[in-house]
Amino acid sequence: MHYVVRRITAEEWRELREITLEALRDSPDAFNLSYADTAAQPDGHWQRQAATEAAAGDRATFTVRDEAGVWVGIAGVEPVPDVSDTVCVRSVYVTPAHRGAAGPAAELVRAAIRHARDHTAARWLTLGVNESNGRALAFYRRLGFEDTGKVIPYVRNPAEKVFILGYPDFRSGAGRAAGSPAAPVAQRHR
Repeated sequence: MHYVVRRITAEEWRELREITLEALRDSPDAFNLSYADTAAQPDGHWQRQAATEAAAGDRATFTVRDEAGVWVGIAGVEPVPDVSDTVCVRSVYVTPAHRGAAGPAAELVRAAIRHARDHTAARWLTLGVNESNGRALAFYRRLGFEDTGKVIPYVRNPAEKVFILGYPDFRSGAGRAAGSPAAPVAQRHR
């Protein structure tokens, strides 16, 4: 199957809402927000979010569409609040029917990485994965992400852990070098 990955446009706020709510229904433990809270957001919230994600230099949301133009995935990238020089990949989701080796997830994440590399000066790229999501951990490791040794509590259930992975190939001299970011809150999802 052929997929198209591209940055969201401001006019696609309805589609953004729809895929975000689908992601929260399908994989509630992979995101920091609850379905109920997110579903209660007014249209203006989604319009502002889509406009920001479409135009901001240091953050973006990418979508992936199937051959019929249907949205089958989403991923974002943004600076990590309170952790200087660090950006994170966030809100990665692909519908169940399009997951697996032949699916678009890898290209979707690569689009977020390219955006961060081309549009930020950050030295570090991270992401967070809930400890219970072994499939996602394996996927990100195949893409070149590595354990940083950092673990933070999961926002929605502090008894669970979120592993912080780093992308050593993000910038020359980054990765396993001394001075890597201190426990960035990388699992920041909508």
